[in-house]
Amino acid sequence: MKCIVGLGNPGKEYEGTRHNMGFDVLDILEKRWNIAISKKDFKGLYGKGRVFDEDVILLKPQTYMNLSGSSVFDLVSYFHIDMEDLVIVYDDIDLPPGKIRIREKGSSGGQKGMQNIIDIFGDEEIQRIRVGTGQNPLIDRINYVLGKPTKEERELIDVALQKAADACECFVKFNFMVAKRNFS
Repeated sequence: MKCIVGLGNPGKEYEGTRHNMGFDVLDILEKRWNIAISKKDFKGLYGKGRVFDEDVILLKPQTYMNLSGSSVFDLVSYFHIDMEDLVIVYDDIDLPPGKIRIREKGSSGGQKGMQNIIDIFGDEEIQRIRVGTGQNPLIDRINYVLGKPTKEERELIDVALQKAADACECFVKFNFMVAKRNFS
């Protein structure tokens, strides 16, 4: 069983913000694979389906970004998901808009949702796909990530979201290292 977790913040006021890139990728996968992310449990919303003869779970933690780890841990524990079958998708202000980065381990890079997951699992060897949002040194980091991209940034980000969704699909069809080779 494969599990793809998209990080973001619940609520209409956060839709379309830079901090919700993980949710945005899961929205693409939900439509592409016809997996309704509508079940409430594990402090999140999740959906289960079958893709490429593989059982797949899509999870959107509803704990707010900085506390995402408990939702991920609860679901992974319940379904006995192996770490090599788990991928976390989230925003990264250190990458320019339109870029993605795929890594099998590493620090959180200051992304608090990913840091919470690392802290709860007690391990940095967690596969992840980061979607670039860029940054603006003239705007406070919190206000920047909770803000909406400009029209020009949005066009680049939309391409990156599709690329991240394609990488997730490659992960399910093959494995994480094939996705990394093909999409990094």
